[in-house]
Amino acid sequence: MVSRTKSTRKNSNKSSKRRYIGKPGGVIQERVLKVGPQRFGIVAVDCAKRRSKWMLCDFYGRVIIEPTEVDHERGTLDAMVMRVLEACQAEGIQDSIVAVEMTGIYHKPVQRAFRKAGFDTRTVHPFASAHYRGALHPDNKTDDNDLEAIFLAAAAGYGLSVFPVDETYRSLQRLARHRRNLVKQRSRLNVQIRVLMHQTMPGYADLWEEDKLFSHSVAMLIAKNFSSAESIKKAKQAGLAKYLRRSKTRFQERTLDKIYAWSLQAAEPDPLIELLTEQWKQLLELRDMLSAQITQTERQSASFLAKTPYILLLSIKGINVVSASEYAGEAGPIEHYASATAINGRAGLYPSRYQSDEVDRTDTVAKNCNRRLRAACILLAKNLIKCHPYYRGLSAVWATRNIKTQDRNCRMANRANRMVFQIVSGRQVWRGRGIDCEAILFKLREFHHAHATPLDQTVAHMNEAYQWLPKSVHQTEGKPLAELAGKKRRGTSSIGELLIPLLIRLGVREASELESKTSEA
Repeated sequence: MVSRTKSTRKNSNKSSKRRYIGKPGGVIQERVLKVGPQRFGIVAVDCAKRRSKWMLCDFYGRVIIEPTEVDHERGTLDAMVMRVLEACQAEGIQDSIVAVEMTGIYHKPVQRAFRKAGFDTRTVHPFASAHYRGALHPDNKTDDNDLEAIFLAAAAGYGLSVFPVDETYRSLQRLARHRRNLVKQRSRLNVQIRVLMHQTMPGYADLWEEDKLFSHSVAMLIAKNFSSAESIKKAKQAGLAKYLRRSKTRFQERTLDKIYAWSLQAAEPDPLIELLTEQWKQLLELRDMLSAQITQTERQSASFLAKTPYILLLSIKGINVVSASEYAGEAGPIEHYASATAINGRAGLYPSRYQSDEVDRTDTVAKNCNRRLRAACILLAKNLIKCHPYYRGLSAVWATRNIKTQDRNCRMANRANRMVFQIVSGRQVWRGRGIDCEAILFKLREFHHAHATPLDQTVAHMNEAYQWLPKSVHQTEGKPLAELAGKKRRGTSSIGELLIPLLIRLGVREASELESKTSEA
């Protein structure tokens, strides 16, 4: 009997780990070797808005079902799946994949139909199919030629498998994107309102900072009811103060003095002042409606965020519900990433290089990436630079070294992704650089308080977030909540009564005393 030496063991390990051409998520060579090329089927699907074209071939490219059109309707999609199953059974196909070319959102009905039937459904990027089509049929694009290119891309390992994502993360993603769209539309309205207001009340909007004109001030409230310099001049400070008190709005006398001083020096308004005033007031109503929708969307995002381990990111100073929800929705389950490097790679947070002879450009970032995930990572990095003392200082050091802003944000996003991966995958909270960890539950409660969420919903979300807390922070999380619960009752319901069960689960000693007090009351 011959004993295996160390060198033979090394060689056997190397031979067992074969490397194949193609992306790791699309490699199918081992499956083809297992059943044989004649017994491995590939369904290629070229999708459009209302209908798609598909065909079935074996791995060698022998056409089993010729290119066939299918409408995006339930009956026709079910008939297509049944025809593929019958053909695979008749031809002895033992294993197969379905390669669907990505086409915005229009490929999803076909993708769902095959996945529901149990097929290994993969996606082919249009860049990959265009590459193979150019080699096969240059300057000749037809649906049949596209199907051939999709087949070749899938056979070469570019039909990528997509991990399933549950409803919670999909909901977070849709809410984050919807909120971003609403914020962009509100920003456009802000600019339009400023332009129209400048024609009716020249210089009035410049009395406030850009972020305080529409909120945290009495600017718009006064402008809606005193829509010209003449009306403010007639009312004077006393008239403005009387109106604000009647509307139960807090104000400062110096603010009213500033407004009145402006009215005495204001330039002549546009002759169409009445028409323009009516227009910016209508736009302001649209803006208020968008603001209400943004608030509602953020409340919904918080409810879904509490069901994921990304809620632990609230322990970091500078990260709140909005940025954590957007990151969680775009990144998806943390189990889909082997390391933080995988997140950086998907987000394209690495330099892009173009080198030819003496030309060598290394000051740009990758272009082929998930841009929405990159935007979420950069948002996280900017929040850390703005609010977190350690990362703010690190960014300042980089600035003294003449590192560009884009490069600083990318570096910070790389570090943020490493931190996020450790916290979310390890189910732990922030522990770094001597900075105190923020209380997650109290932070979540403050968010809901600012968004006027009903108390029962707030406590329900806090109970869901409790499931992700490590036991080592239960006492730390319970202290600020116990102080909050011990305050006097205000309104029809008390936050303390609703928080007692949660405080008991956190192991707060004062919870039993609070329970006895509320029962006596």
